[in-house]
Amino acid sequence: MNKNRFDNKLSRPGLAFQPLYKQVEEHVTQLIVEQRWKPGEMLPNEFQLASELNVSQGTVRKALNSLTDDKILNRRQGIGTFVSEHTGHHSLYRFFPLIADGRTPELPKAELLLVETQIATEQVSQALELEPQSKVIVLTRRRILNEEFCIAETIYLPYKYFAILEKEPQVPHTLYHFYQTQFNLTVRNTRDSIKAVLATKKDAQMLNIVEGDPLLEVTRVTHSLDNKAIEFRLSRCRSDKYHYLVELG
Repeated sequence: MNKNRFDNKLSRPGLAFQPLYKQVEEHVTQLIVEQRWKPGEMLPNEFQLASELNVSQGTVRKALNSLTDDKILNRRQGIGTFVSEHTGHHSLYRFFPLIADGRTPELPKAELLLVETQIATEQVSQALELEPQSKVIVLTRRRILNEEFCIAETIYLPYKYFAILEKEPQVPHTLYHFYQTQFNLTVRNTRDSIKAVLATKKDAQMLNIVEGDPLLEVTRVTHSLDNKAIEFRLSRCRSDKYHYLVELG
């Protein structure tokens, strides 16, 4: 472990007026952003962290519990605390709420149709907190469940973070794991807005349905651990055999 990893971090401006456990929480988050601990890597134990940060073990435990509740960390009983990875299983239950009626949740496949660079519209600029006329990488794809198309997606990514996709448009099914491992952008939260719409001619062609069929339109804004807006996603979802599930607890 790097002995300079923790130097003076808890005394930096902006943290002093927060409860001590929140200071530890934000500091640990920043270390993950800086890749001091990478996805899947185990953190030092509570005693070591408390010693390094000059706080009580109880303060460290409270901070780690909070980060575990936020899915940033994963605590394995009797083993240790790990940086969460956005694997397919992880993404299924946290980030993909569309489920076929009468079926158990499953992670869909994705067919990538197009990768291109565009100038962001006003809506996209606002969602991604970009300056006007900023460039974005645009992914067009459709998702597949039960061997049929269920979602048409348009995904907008800030060019400043994802420019390499312009030249190397190799995009896997599970994007959040891709963002985390290839771009060091770990998803912290998403915000979805949902409304009922009717299928356009383009939707009908994309999803093999009839123009005018009812759809669910989901707009999603995604932020990283360090609060960067990293993705704006527009999804048009079939509602004839699928439903959107949200569990609160």
